[in-house]
Amino acid sequence: MNLPMRINFEEKDYTYLIITKGITKLTTEIQINLNDREYQLVCNSIGDWDAVDATVNDTPGLLKAIGRNIKLRYRL
Repeated sequence: MNLPMRINFEEKDYTYLIITKGITKLTTEIQINLNDREYQLVCNSIGDWDAVDATVNDTPGLLKAIGRNIKLRYRL
């Protein structure tokens, strides 16, 4: 059972689910569900998490903030 996680971005609250199970420091891909749409976050060479196939309409800044939030939460 996944519990929803919350983030505040640009003065708006968002709720997302982490679909990937068993996240560790060796994890290189994380699946999330945001607004009933699934995104894949991938760790780049400098340790930041970026969304694969994200468009301008998907708010890449929000997805990057979610990646930072997950990185801090799981100490990646």
